[in-house]
Amino acid sequence: MIIGVPKEIKNNEFRVGLTPSSAYELTHTGHQVLIETSAGLGSGYSDKDYREVGAEITPQAQDIFSRSTLIIKVKEPLKQERALLNASHTLFTYLHLAPDPPQTDELLISGSTCIAYETVTDCEGSLPLLTPMSEVAGRMSIQAGAHCLEKSQHGQGLLLSGVPGVPAANVIILGGGVVGSNAAKIAVGMGANVTILDKSLNTLRKLDHSFGNKIQTLFSTKHSIENCLKLADLVIGAVLVPGAKAPKLVSRADLKLMKPGAAIVDVAVDQGGCIETTRPTTHDSPTFVEAGIVHYCVANMPGALARTSTQALNNATLPFILELANKGVKHALSENHHLLQGLNISKSQITCPAVGIAQNKLSITPEEGLSLL
Repeated sequence: MIIGVPKEIKNNEFRVGLTPSSAYELTHTGHQVLIETSAGLGSGYSDKDYREVGAEITPQAQDIFSRSTLIIKVKEPLKQERALLNASHTLFTYLHLAPDPPQTDELLISGSTCIAYETVTDCEGSLPLLTPMSEVAGRMSIQAGAHCLEKSQHGQGLLLSGVPGVPAANVIILGGGVVGSNAAKIAVGMGANVTILDKSLNTLRKLDHSFGNKIQTLFSTKHSIENCLKLADLVIGAVLVPGAKAPKLVSRADLKLMKPGAAIVDVAVDQGGCIETTRPTTHDSPTFVEAGIVHYCVANMPGALARTSTQALNNATLPFILELANKGVKHALSENHHLLQGLNISKSQITCPAVGIAQNKLSITPEEGLSLL
């Protein structure tokens, strides 16, 4: 199979779809790997690194798309990339379609087969290709939030840990999954007062077992969220409904409950955000102030930590890429139920019901989408 890796073109996205090590696994098993010139530089990999493992360097993205059948990316294809897709392509990347009708419509028109990292499952019911980036984003959210609290960023001028004689900041985390638990790990390590809210009692029990009395756990209700907002210095939005839009847990009116200069980091922005006032930002201009509250809503947070993120992502994606390459797309999907759950678009049909619901469009199941291939 010919596998293509274009350079990421999203604002300040420095990750790359394949590391040289991953490329070698593919070339070593007889596949042809095409890498766009300088695609790996942001993650610390030179064109020479790829050539040494048998990959071919091509000068333009158009070459990648015209010659490859399997396209490996990190972030969703932007408009100019979507124009290069056709029915011969299988795209394997993060898509986050639910809050993005324009992307969905253009992928449907392309006729390409689109498999989304974020809806691939595993035998434990987890999302193995989303987890490593959620770990990075969760940990990064605290350092980003701490920066937002600096006075130069229009924050309160608070140090998360406080100092002797001065209290630590209050960090409120909405959602106790992978993002939330990793955010808590860093916030606790920095000495903040941490409260995590979640609707799952099992999740709250696991958090209590992991952190003990280093954090407070609360069952998430509208009332408990509002009470926490009154005390919050930093709020982390860490809510995920797989494949669907994130629920809005904090309304615009709720911001009035918060202290002026408090900060919000909405990690759920890729799925539309769990704060009503969230709008996607970039690493170039990561924050805005709404109702006196500093918002950090960068839609590709792990892209700033490209070396770590690329390696962590490849550790998770490589086994699935090898399956698609070695078996062919249809055979791989038919044999691996968990990979099949990543099928979001097949033969111009939405095959992720959560996306269909979010966009009020017709959809079919991944199994029905497989039958069209």
